[in-house]
Amino acid sequence: MKITQAYTIVCAPGRNFVTLKIVTDEGVYGIGDATLNGREMAVVAYLEEHVIPALIGKDASCIEDIWQYLYRGAYWRRGPVTMSAIGAVDMALWDIKAKAANMPLYQLLGGRSRERVMTYAHCTGKDIDSCLSEVERHVAQGYRAVRVQAGVPGIPTIYGVAKREGERYEPADAELPAEHVWSTEKYLNHVPQLFAAVREHFGHDLHLLHDVHHRLTPIEAARLGKAVEPYHLFWMEDCVPAENQESLRLIREHTTTPLAIGEVFNSIHDYREMIQNQWIDYIRTPLTHGGGITHVRRIADLAALYHIRTGFHGPTDLPPVCLGAAVHFDTWVPNFGIQEHMPHDDLTHQVFSHDHRFEDGHFIVGEAPGHGVDIDESAAAQFPYKRASLPVNRLEDGTLWHW
Repeated sequence: MKITQAYTIVCAPGRNFVTLKIVTDEGVYGIGDATLNGREMAVVAYLEEHVIPALIGKDASCIEDIWQYLYRGAYWRRGPVTMSAIGAVDMALWDIKAKAANMPLYQLLGGRSRERVMTYAHCTGKDIDSCLSEVERHVAQGYRAVRVQAGVPGIPTIYGVAKREGERYEPADAELPAEHVWSTEKYLNHVPQLFAAVREHFGHDLHLLHDVHHRLTPIEAARLGKAVEPYHLFWMEDCVPAENQESLRLIREHTTTPLAIGEVFNSIHDYREMIQNQWIDYIRTPLTHGGGITHVRRIADLAALYHIRTGFHGPTDLPPVCLGAAVHFDTWVPNFGIQEHMPHDDLTHQVFSHDHRFEDGHFIVGEAPGHGVDIDESAAAQFPYKRASLPVNRLEDGTLWHW
């Protein structure tokens, strides 16, 4: 099958998504996700100016060769823009190959390793009491794992908590970056109280997760990990900016709280030291930002050698295309851990149809050929792109900090 056409579809049914569609001379097409939250048009430009022209005429079945061509052949390797572009191509080509084989994607990867995929929900609140109400609501929906985030007294706006009551949390809600204020000490003093309250109300059978969002130094992260040990977290996520991979050694030496890292990573080289030294427990890179199924499969295989599991990033800043492919990957991958789940709203589902389903806190993979997600281009055209930026963070004295 020769690639005859490829083009991007940019739409904003609630938030911005970038979809790559690849069409072959046999009429089989596939779609891949190229969404990079807050930098969407950079990936569009990379695809349209550099990648798409090079794809025309290539054999769509040669997924590995095309991946190497786009990675090695570009000379400028890695980075979120490049790897998101490669990820979109790779995802679309796997979709095509599975459709041509008349198989759901998970079968092409090697078949089921499990019957269902455990997910975790986001439970947030402006204070502990409202967060507990959200946990109760999600437990009633069947979730067996929840990520818990709550407002911190003295910090006006904090990651994970909506600015206004009754709204969903949406960080990219302005054309230019909003500025948030951060206090490490106020946060560190408050978080153990949050988890004590959750355990008191819901017991110890519910899996609890927490996202630090890169805010701490290694010794501060070690302090937090040790403080929450009595509450048996499923994981503590992105506790430090992990460019310095060895910084995880200090945290590991001081706490048994499991660590999840890698939401902003995009290659196996970002993980290599921390996997080989067993400084982490879960890898977070989504298929989109990690160069697609071909490359993330290699990361997962390396992680499996060291008893490290997957826990893919999956909020609503990634569209159903990425989530659908992830559910197939999760169904296959032997060292699966958990899948993040923020339900998309009705506007998004007007644009993207999907074959997987949610049931009792789990995803059940679909049986349609390919990854089971498609895009309605007419519907997408009703929701044009709107520039939106993620916030920046400053300490109380004005110093720019990690958001």
